[in-house]
Amino acid sequence: MMSVSVASPASLAVPIRVALPKSSFNGVRIKQVCTATAARAASSSGRQIGVVMMAKREEEMKEIRTKTTDEINDEVVELKGELFMLRLQKSARNEFKSSEFRRMRKRIARMLTVKREREIDEGINKRLSRKLDRKWKKSIVVRPPPSLKKLLEEEAAEEAEKSA
Repeated sequence: MMSVSVASPASLAVPIRVALPKSSFNGVRIKQVCTATAARAASSSGRQIGVVMMAKREEEMKEIRTKTTDEINDEVVELKGELFMLRLQKSARNEFKSSEFRRMRKRIARMLTVKREREIDEGINKRLSRKLDRKWKKSIVVRPPPSLKKLLEEEAAEEAEKSA
């Protein structure tokens, strides 16, 4: 006969391994062992940050959904122009915020998503949607992005001050 002894969960002391937030350190990574309270603190703070980011996105999506399709199209064109200006600044090695690339691309994607949602509601299939998209892209009149207009206005104001 064999005897089996069972221990209660409280009497067992097993270390819990939890992945801690990543750091910018690129050397050898050593797995860390932490207690359950530290694990809960790390996971709960991560959830709070995620909730705030999600709330901002939801707010932005509500704002986009209130716009008409024409307003969305105009803003997409402006944002693509801004994205182009950022690429020019990068290639000219001027100072720019690299985070703007991602922010603008995400905003454009959100707008195009809302536009496509409306097309689906209207019963427009994917093939017709792409056809309409090509027509829309051909109809776009090339104009300078708002940041370039602002820059040109500032330069004109400086020249007016110098000449006066």
